[in-house]
Amino acid sequence: MSVLNSLSIRSLAAPESGIVEVKKYAHARENLLPLWVGEGDLPTPDFISKAAVDALNAGETFYTWQRGIPELRDALGRYYQRHFGALLSPEHFYVTGSGMQAIVLAVQALTSPGDEMIYLTPTWPNIVSAIGIAGAKAVPVGIDFTQGKWDIDLGKLESAITPKTKALFINTPSNPTGWTATENNLRDILALARKHGLWIVADEIYALYHYAGGRAPSFLDIMEEGDRIIFANSFSKNWSMTGWRVGWLVAPPEIGQVIENLIQYSTSGVAQFMQRGAIAALDHGDEFLAKNFARAAQSRDILCDALIATNRVETLKPDGALYAFLKIDGVTDTRAAAFDIVDKVGVGLAPGNAFGAGGELFLRACFLRDPAQIADAAERLSDYILKKSA
Repeated sequence: MSVLNSLSIRSLAAPESGIVEVKKYAHARENLLPLWVGEGDLPTPDFISKAAVDALNAGETFYTWQRGIPELRDALGRYYQRHFGALLSPEHFYVTGSGMQAIVLAVQALTSPGDEMIYLTPTWPNIVSAIGIAGAKAVPVGIDFTQGKWDIDLGKLESAITPKTKALFINTPSNPTGWTATENNLRDILALARKHGLWIVADEIYALYHYAGGRAPSFLDIMEEGDRIIFANSFSKNWSMTGWRVGWLVAPPEIGQVIENLIQYSTSGVAQFMQRGAIAALDHGDEFLAKNFARAAQSRDILCDALIATNRVETLKPDGALYAFLKIDGVTDTRAAAFDIVDKVGVGLAPGNAFGAGGELFLRACFLRDPAQIADAAERLSDYILKKSA
């Protein structure tokens, strides 16, 4: 009998990532442009790495604060005041081992086995699996795709609420669609949560990647004292720190001990020297962040303009985040298409079926890269699309 039969049902139910499947297939190929995962091509800037190295050399290698070192929680307060106009005490912040762990902790804090959490789909697949592994039920609500744009139907969202619903998971700007909630959207969602006594888990990782100018609307702009909202975030995208695996939560201080306990019994905290790098990112990284945004905006235009010009791609330019979610005429099996595009033109894309209901006919491309590389990718993809439709 296989040892797999002795494992837990929850662990066996965790699916293989459809994104990683394509990445593993093509990872070692030469002359391949990897647009499949959500990261840029710039390494972590020196001023961040140096802060971590200096702390490491200074011996900051011991057990540390479960919630994060005080200096980092203070720096998070300065960041939110600067970018969001929000005055938040250090007691609102909890440092986590990645944005992914931030989401996992929020799900664990809010749900019990048998509870339901609603999420908007298409979505980053890790969210769905995090809910399932916690023993809760992930309930999808599709956002609508019309004439190249995405939008939310509040009626559909409310109709998915049941007595078992504990929380709404709202990712805006969205991975993978680029859908970005307006302030009115957020007001409507918050009113719905208040009406039904629900929590909101707000994934605002891409808030500063907003192409209409300024940051994207946030629940922080409209929430009031007593609103049940937990924010999940990460250092990965803003400061090219994907490999660092450092994130954070913003949550009501009243539940702080619960979050600390969950951190204690999972990772027991983030290495102190890495937190020193995170402080440098927050306090001295606005210029680098602006550079990353400018590259993303330029590359977004290059990629989307070229592909839209083929007249075989429905998708318009996304309002936010780092992804073009492409619906290509004639492509119905995006998993097969992702492998075919790797083989034919050497561009790595994520298949839309990995992002759940509503994503099956799409392919995702991350454009946070050198504009010259994106121009090359756009030319290769355009050639592929036109040949396929000929």
